[in-house]
Amino acid sequence: MTGVLRELATSIFVALPYQVADRIHPWRRRMHRETPVTCATPGERTLLIGPVNSAGQGYAWARAAERLPGVSAVDLMYRGRADRFMFPADHSVPAEVASGIRRWQDAERAAILRSFTHVIVESGARLFGTHAPVADHLRAMTDAGVEVALLFHGSDIRLPSRNAQEEKDSPFADDDAETRQLEEIARNNRALIDATGLPVFVSTPDLLAYVPEASWLPVVVDPDRWDAAAPSTALTRARPVVVHAPSRAGLKGSALIDPVVRRLHDEGVIEYREVQGIPSGDMPAVYGASDIVLDQFSLGIYGVAACEAMASGRLVISHVSDLVRGEVRERTGVELPILESTADGLEDLLRDVVARPDRYAAVAARGPAFVRDVHDGRRSAAALAPFLGVADPSAGAAGI
Repeated sequence: MTGVLRELATSIFVALPYQVADRIHPWRRRMHRETPVTCATPGERTLLIGPVNSAGQGYAWARAAERLPGVSAVDLMYRGRADRFMFPADHSVPAEVASGIRRWQDAERAAILRSFTHVIVESGARLFGTHAPVADHLRAMTDAGVEVALLFHGSDIRLPSRNAQEEKDSPFADDDAETRQLEEIARNNRALIDATGLPVFVSTPDLLAYVPEASWLPVVVDPDRWDAAAPSTALTRARPVVVHAPSRAGLKGSALIDPVVRRLHDEGVIEYREVQGIPSGDMPAVYGASDIVLDQFSLGIYGVAACEAMASGRLVISHVSDLVRGEVRERTGVELPILESTADGLEDLLRDVVARPDRYAAVAARGPAFVRDVHDGRRSAAALAPFLGVADPSAGAAGI
């Protein structure tokens, strides 16, 4: 079934009375019974973050918010059947229930309006069903007295046309169907920001160029988890292990670096491992067994994967723009310990790392401290505090 036909079928079933739809598809009754609605845990301020949970960050930010006095937080994720990564979530709802069972959607709407004082909506997504524009969902919450903010992760607000102008290896240089779709999504979300006037958060500092009025909500990783899975110091082997783990190879510039790293592997200079589709729970061991992690070479950014690799004490090589490095320096007072390289300079850099490992091991050694300072959740809690109306518990994070 094509996407258009699938959407048409879904819209028809959503519009049908419950009794008719349930008779046509009896599984709907079972799924409705087995899928609870989202409820808050007790707290003076109750926060809901959802429904995307990209890279497990909704869950991580919920835990960061709970550092604040009187705050309880819940992460909601609509999880598709093809989810390979299995990031943790407080409440996972099957995507087919969220999009196709009107009875559950109505119950979820009532539960959210009843249970939560604050809601952060990720990526301009609908929180309760597909039968109304997202602006209507936002209005329903604000009309009920719920404090609402918007949150964007990356491709949901980053304009491909602008990135293509600024980055020579941008993945958006070709005006293909996917690029045009991402452009439309980003422009629609920018229009949503302008139309609603709601507070906005962005997860990575490069996005501040697209949403200057936003607050940076740093991504969160658990430093101890990644450090514990790294039994040895990086760059102590004569032939270093180099890992590239792209969640989306097209956006990471994987094709740009593949010939280089495979040639160096064949020459015996490095041992190269490309990994894809690994469950999130297995990734600490993957990074911990490596010396060098190649992140991305197209967008000029850094995000969750780079932070996880830095927390592991690995040497992270990636292309991070001067603008992003400057934002991090200005807002945190520390330098980003990611070794800079574009795709065309990677071969020379890797050969130099192998020739002079002690010099680059010092860069890798700065990673865990950087993550503990910027990405362990304290600064994220500080960024959330004004929206939640509570005192900032971390005076050192005022720059966020």
